Amino acid sequence: MRGGERTAMRKANREITEFSELLALMEKCDTIRLGMVDGGEAYIVPVSFGCEALGGKIAVYFHGAVAGRKSELLKKHPRVCVEADVCNGFVENGSGGVTCDFESLIGWGNAELLSGAEAEKGLRLLLEHCGLGGYVCGADAMPITAVHRVVLDTLTGKRRFPHPTV
Repeated sequence: MRGGERTAMRKANREITEFSELLALMEKCDTIRLGMVDGGEAYIVPVSFGCEALGGKIAVYFHGAVAGRKSELLKKHPRVCVEADVCNGFVENGSGGVTCDFESLIGWGNAELLSGAEAEKGLRLLLEHCGLGGYVCGADAMPITAVHRVVLDTLTGKRRFPHPTV
């Protein structure tokens, strides 16, 4: 499946379709994996993030250096894939094996470099999500920090067992 297109999930009974459950799952995750294009290859990097509901979609905010591989790739190809997951443990599968009790989501969107108040909001959401809600970044940090937002225009969620994510 490519971003923007959607095919039926093979095990539809595992699909998470409710927006509130997808948002709750995203909030439960501590790291997202950001997939980018580097020439003809995929480049994936784990990032800390913040998120919010924005216009009926999930927006994720992440930061990094203003220079470097991630920054350059996002300038060239802003279309990205975001993956997040939670492992709730391992259980016997009833067939003599073991399986993971997981919840995951994958989404696609365009990374947008933010500035000013929007960048500050993105960092605030990131810090809150990371448990540092009262932390204030020093003035010297902003000029060397790139803050991006990705509004996930396509999003799929899946869980191994049908228990709620909240």
